[in-house]
Amino acid sequence: MNIYFSGLGGVGIGPLVEIALDAGYAVQGSDLVDSLETQNLRDRGVAMNIGAQDGVFLRECHSAAPIDQLIYTAALPADHAELTVARELGIPVAKRDEFIKTLIEDKDLKLIAVGGTHGKTTTTGMLLWVFKTLGIPVSYSIGTTLSFGPSGKFDPQSEYYIYECDEFDRNFLHFSPHLSLLPSVDYDHPDTYPTHEDYASAFRQFIDQSEQTILWKSTNDTSIHHPSIKGWELTDSEVAPVALKGDHNRRNATLVLKAIEYLGLDAAAALTALDTFPGTDRRFEKFADNLYSDYGHHPVEIAATLELARELSDQVVLVYQPHQNIRQHELINEYTTQFEQAETIYWLPTYLSREDPALPILTPLELIQNVTNKESIRESKLDDELWQNITTAREDGKLVLCMGAGSIDGWLRERLAL
Repeated sequence: MNIYFSGLGGVGIGPLVEIALDAGYAVQGSDLVDSLETQNLRDRGVAMNIGAQDGVFLRECHSAAPIDQLIYTAALPADHAELTVARELGIPVAKRDEFIKTLIEDKDLKLIAVGGTHGKTTTTGMLLWVFKTLGIPVSYSIGTTLSFGPSGKFDPQSEYYIYECDEFDRNFLHFSPHLSLLPSVDYDHPDTYPTHEDYASAFRQFIDQSEQTILWKSTNDTSIHHPSIKGWELTDSEVAPVALKGDHNRRNATLVLKAIEYLGLDAAAALTALDTFPGTDRRFEKFADNLYSDYGHHPVEIAATLELARELSDQVVLVYQPHQNIRQHELINEYTTQFEQAETIYWLPTYLSREDPALPILTPLELIQNVTNKESIRESKLDDELWQNITTAREDGKLVLCMGAGSIDGWLRERLAL
């Protein structure tokens, strides 16, 4: 198979290029700017064009050897020059998930999909850690970086493909998994699912498409539960005795153990492995003493991660960056008791991405109107004053937790020169 990747240096597409190379496919592609990922791919022999993605390089590649598929990032507009040229040349175009579906079918792999609103990345990372520790070959892709491996890999010896299966843009509905894990389901992505029922209906469809599903009765939207679920619905009494901090982490680990049991693998060895799970980047990632970064940006995630932080410290300071104004319009009435475990909250302006220009930008003052401890909230910005407040809190022995899916993580890394 001959594949062209548009945006091959991005965090979502780059690992797919690595997987395609590992799988023996011919690969080429383009991106607007050079990066560490494009340099790495160049070192692996990938032909690429960096700069204007005007379709000229795509035409040249197709003329030299017909391209079977163009894979593109969801960030590209529908009228992007390379997509237009591809359609003109009769080249099938597809997004990330369609490529992974093609790979799974081509290599006859069994898909283990980890979906849900919260906990996907951590649960996927735990499952990969168990496979690695048990010495079981596996192919996979995960939406973060790992300390114990690349973000994506194809192993020709693998029977399974483990995939962090995102519901955004209805991507997860491309698949019919051998086994699905759902850590939790709460309404999200209003730009894809205009109503709560749209969201729940998509998850019901995903469950129907899965051969088996493992999920919790108590931490999922009750509207996705129905008698036809094939698999296990776990109760609170079934949380495994895993030596990990955070109730949500112990629950995620329990799903992994149930999956290992279902697959007929060594559950006792898996439990031992989970006790040493090193975590994934941007999921309660420790940057320095008393300083952590987390991707959470939903009230359920905020509450769960603060609970984890309080297991480590009696004094927790939160820096919170809301993500997407369109999402804040849906969440505004859900911000209530989730922040009570923090003694001080520095509330940043909302990080804007994929917005509806017709919606007014909600201010921090508007967003915190129902927060029960709003007297602890300070409006803030990513500036020197905030950094000084973070530094002072850390020096006083307090745990500082910085949360958000936007620019806050990169800002922290720059401050710490990570």
